[in-house]
Amino acid sequence: MEPNSAAAADAETPDAIVVGAGLAGLVAAYELTRAGRRVLIVDQENRATLGGQAHWSLGGLFLVDSPEQRRLGVRDSLDLARQDWAASAGFDRDSDRWPRAWAEAYLEFAAGEKRGYLRDLGLRLTPIVGWAERGGGGADEHGNSVPRFHLTWGTGPEVVRIFREPLEAAEADGRVDFRFRHRVDELITEGGTVVGVRGHVLAPSPTARGVASNREEIGTFAFRASAVIVTTGGIGHNFDLMRRYWPTERLGEFPSRMLAGVPAHVDGRMLEIAEAAGANLINRDRIWAYTEGIENWNPVWPNHGIRIIPGPSSLWFDAEGRRLPAPNYPGFDTNRTMRAILTTGHDYSWFVLNSAIISKEFALSGSEQNPDITLKDWRLTLERARSGEAPGPVEAFMRFGSDFVVAESTEELVAGMNARSRGPVIDHDRLVAQIRDRDREADDPEAADEQVKAIHAARRYLGDRIVRVAAPHAILDPAHGPLIAVRLSPLSRKTLGGLETNLDSQVLDSQGEPIPGLYAAGEVAGFGGGGMHGYNALEGTFLGGCIFSGLRAGRAVR
Repeated sequence: MEPNSAAAADAETPDAIVVGAGLAGLVAAYELTRAGRRVLIVDQENRATLGGQAHWSLGGLFLVDSPEQRRLGVRDSLDLARQDWAASAGFDRDSDRWPRAWAEAYLEFAAGEKRGYLRDLGLRLTPIVGWAERGGGGADEHGNSVPRFHLTWGTGPEVVRIFREPLEAAEADGRVDFRFRHRVDELITEGGTVVGVRGHVLAPSPTARGVASNREEIGTFAFRASAVIVTTGGIGHNFDLMRRYWPTERLGEFPSRMLAGVPAHVDGRMLEIAEAAGANLINRDRIWAYTEGIENWNPVWPNHGIRIIPGPSSLWFDAEGRRLPAPNYPGFDTNRTMRAILTTGHDYSWFVLNSAIISKEFALSGSEQNPDITLKDWRLTLERARSGEAPGPVEAFMRFGSDFVVAESTEELVAGMNARSRGPVIDHDRLVAQIRDRDREADDPEAADEQVKAIHAARRYLGDRIVRVAAPHAILDPAHGPLIAVRLSPLSRKTLGGLETNLDSQVLDSQGEPIPGLYAAGEVAGFGGGGMHGYNALEGTFLGGCIFSGLRAGRAVR
């Protein structure tokens, strides 16, 4: 420890240092404390940020052949999940050796230990399994063949709680030492072995969770341990890095307007710091950004965006008012739709729908946007499911959000869309003609319109019919009005590449050899191996990836 460290001079040397107090870091530390190890957790933010991005999440967890699925008549299996994962990941590089191995291990975890492990910690699930990221429809295309999105009762804060509380108890017993406002700037190496971390102590920050904090340096520190586990997340608020790594050839030009789906502290700094210590960084061009971002009317962090998690009924148009081609439907294939939007030369698109659709089909990602489930209030949750009105947070966006147009006539709707245009002028008659073409077939399960057919197919799943997919109807029918248009912008979220690790979460060097003393878990490791998702994520796999890789790291070190 350096003389001017803010840490207590008499602190004992920990068995392990965890860099980052997000979900992966908490899980790794929890596993270490279960084995009787002493853990030091350092984080550049204050205590209010414990749990990191996981706190803000909807709490979706990918499970395979669960009791919840079986109760809803969903037939799932490990083999089917393997097929879906392989088709989605599209592994095609020599560097995908460890990502492939991590994907297989994670699938076995999701079909086996995962549910019981979390349940033993007190986590419970809601009874309806969601069907997120449905994909292109073919057996060999990206997407979940069956519903696998298990929603946590209590959303992201509950996922954080079940690990936070045991660690806080361990902190009270002296087995865990949290050092907040400690920013790691260097991994200390001796003879090729990582033996600790060095960095700056930042000035105290009273900011609430997610609010950008100061970067004033008031001291330095150096801590040593036999193992350092890096769990600092991805690059989702560092648009300079996103722009540098963005896969233009696959997705189109980096958008000029990108909303931030994660707080400002998600800066990706530790990727290059680990690289400077010899770590191998792979698949940095595999970036997961959403297409359905809306500007938060009540922002917490700079450029704060919220993702709409849509049902399948909204019509999707590009910035010029042309309907996106099949199979670019809401909730089907994120990367394919991102490319379809960006290759138009514009960085936004439009949903067109009505009151009946928004009431049934719009969910907003984020624990704070779903207070009924986050607060574990069954009464409010049932009222929301039975109500014919849009949920309160959605209503607030309709009233105050800059991206929403609510109109009684098509003329008023298109005028509102054009008032929010970032360039193109939408032709009223052409837009309305496309909606009418779709409306003529709305009641036909065998319609020529593939989206109409997909809506009818979705309602054959009980869970979607109950809470997620509106009964097919004509969008222009006044009985289902008013009409609504929503301007959608790209929204940053996850980094699917990262530090290459073996199945013990040991960070590898450029020759494929483990760097002694250095481990990584969570998004900084591409959720395992440097990119276990490949090119596409199957939803519900981000929290689970943090949990699984943190578990592997903690168990390997202990």
